[in-house]
Amino acid sequence: MRMNSRRLVWALLAGVIAVGAEAAPAVRKLVMIAGPVSHPPLMHEFRAGSILLQKRLAQVPGLQTVLVTNGWPTRVVNGERVDDPSVFDGADAIFIYSDGGARHPALQGERRELLRGMMARGVSLGCAHYAVEVPAGAGGAEWKAWIGGYYETHFSCNPIWEAEFRELPVHPITRGVQPFRTRDEWYFNMRFRDNKEGVKDILVATPSDAVRDGPYVSPKGPYPHIQAAKGRPETTLWAVERPDGGRGLGFTGGHFHLNWQNDDQRRLILNALVWLAKLEVPAGGVDSAPVSDVEIHENLDEKPPRPAPASTAAPSRAP
Repeated sequence: MRMNSRRLVWALLAGVIAVGAEAAPAVRKLVMIAGPVSHPPLMHEFRAGSILLQKRLAQVPGLQTVLVTNGWPTRVVNGERVDDPSVFDGADAIFIYSDGGARHPALQGERRELLRGMMARGVSLGCAHYAVEVPAGAGGAEWKAWIGGYYETHFSCNPIWEAEFRELPVHPITRGVQPFRTRDEWYFNMRFRDNKEGVKDILVATPSDAVRDGPYVSPKGPYPHIQAAKGRPETTLWAVERPDGGRGLGFTGGHFHLNWQNDDQRRLILNALVWLAKLEVPAGGVDSAPVSDVEIHENLDEKPPRPAPASTAAPSRAP
């Protein structure tokens, strides 16, 4: 009788442990890459913006975040700084908020091949602002496959304008987010997959005719094909679910650091990062504490004082 009771106790304990293991949320790893110093103060504040996002992601159950600042993860070996791919071990998603184009951190050396292997294993990839821009012949095909589209020089454009997002689709990324508007360097006319196959529009706004007529940040434009599309809505945030099991995300805003104080824009990106990591976004969206005037000025990169511009709308994006 004592033996049977003992077996019953062990069986019950094993059941409790199994139920507990099943109930525990899966831990997902999100690697956030913030680019090096770029642009005048309060623009392209990749490090400061990533820190305030990471701070708010800390309370998301099952999410582990690793933030790499000043560009790609590296380490010192025999007195030389080399890439450290171990940072990506076990990663479920990667989010890059950095400069792009030919200087894109993911395109240097063998990094694109490293990403290719991770994408094939179903790792998700998200890019914000300048990081959605890659050269057409050196990253364009991959970005279309991995995140659904990219910014192509002379095809896409990058004016400073106030985008009004009047309607939001039903999607985990939009949970708890209300329509909003912000003035930013909102890129548009992205080079998407053919027929936008598999691309889910999340943020869509219609640039005015004056915005299409330029000037753009760099090159100044205007481009005839951009002007010819007057009245057409444009996608500035999109999401894809890839056949390999990974997810992709592109966000063209993020130029002006102060826009992280916009509660809806901030919650939208927090939701997007949780979705990118393949976790369930809460019904009301990620709980996002307001960003105070003190916090928004914390962790800023050290930059030379900005000369007084002729107009506050004057951009300073490098060509």
